[in-house]
Amino acid sequence: MLMSFASLTQRLSAYVRARVDGWRSGSSESQVFTLLVLLGGVTLSFVVSWSAYDLLPLTAYFVWLLIGMLLLRFAPLVILSAYVGLAATTALVHEGAVTGARAAALASLAVAIALILYQSSRQRSGLPMPLSEALLVDLRDRLRSQGTVPTLPAGWEAQSAVQPANGGRYAGDFLVVDLRDDRHLEMVLVDVCGKGLTAGPQALQFAGALGGLIGALPPRELMLAANDFLLRQHSDESFSTAVHLLVDLEDGSYAITSAGHPPALHWHSHTADGQRAWEIDNARGTALGIVQHPELHGTVGQLAPGDALMFYTDGVIESRGSDIDTGIAWLQEVAREAVRLGFSGAARRIVRRVAQGDDDRAVLILARSVDVGIEVRTVSTAAG
Repeated sequence: MLMSFASLTQRLSAYVRARVDGWRSGSSESQVFTLLVLLGGVTLSFVVSWSAYDLLPLTAYFVWLLIGMLLLRFAPLVILSAYVGLAATTALVHEGAVTGARAAALASLAVAIALILYQSSRQRSGLPMPLSEALLVDLRDRLRSQGTVPTLPAGWEAQSAVQPANGGRYAGDFLVVDLRDDRHLEMVLVDVCGKGLTAGPQALQFAGALGGLIGALPPRELMLAANDFLLRQHSDESFSTAVHLLVDLEDGSYAITSAGHPPALHWHSHTADGQRAWEIDNARGTALGIVQHPELHGTVGQLAPGDALMFYTDGVIESRGSDIDTGIAWLQEVAREAVRLGFSGAARRIVRRVAQGDDDRAVLILARSVDVGIEVRTVSTAAG
């Protein structure tokens, strides 16, 4: 008897999981099944309301509308809403005259149905609200995974911090990384046109393209291929700024290729006058996706032990009250203060100093430790 009950429980659990997985897939079959279940629930509610209206008055039918909004696509939701409206109205009329509070409740039900159907019709994904949100979260996580810096050899530390516009969860700034043979590190920091959630789809598409190019092409050719990709989008808002970094982790030599991106900053741990500071790199260039042959600027250098490179997007330095040069000077001072306690967590501390605004902000720091025997830490955070 106990084994039969356990077997029945397992079968029921497997059936429920299969139905839930089917609903998560958004398939037409799962939508039909969900609609039938909800219609059955509304029917049972109607039977109770018909015989004992006080147990299930008209207001109880709002629950079925809310459940339908969460579980159904637009077309099945229209059917459910019509059925709910018919059942609730019929039960109300059967109970007595529709006047006063009952008339107001019926009007509220009609308004609720209209608002729920309008909201569902605006879902561009065509999926119920929870599935649409899950899809966006998955896309965001995939975009972040593209910029996860792998564990670096001892003596190197990479960290990044991103703050989406207006405190949101989606940004148009992203990072693509590739590490070959534990020696050659490539990173591309990109700022696509747009900000926040509106820039998310374009950022994901462009990140996928760059993810297939990085490591396969030399820096300049990679940037030119990325430019061609954006031009093929045939959109006035498909341009992006980008900066490419290639570092030899054995000797610290590096090459920067910039396409319209704000200039990188180089932290020198040893200077002639003994004053450590962030110095401006001269690579600028033209943004990608604007002209067929963009102007790409490049610089080369070497990171000595204790040195660092910092890259950032324009949301960190631009504001309505100052120009770019003023913003860079502000960042140099803020970054100098941020590294007084060490490079660990510096990117996050810098982003937190940036005023909340309507543009995405991203900071990337690559540092070489003074003591090459120190175990490296790689940090990637979403600043909050």
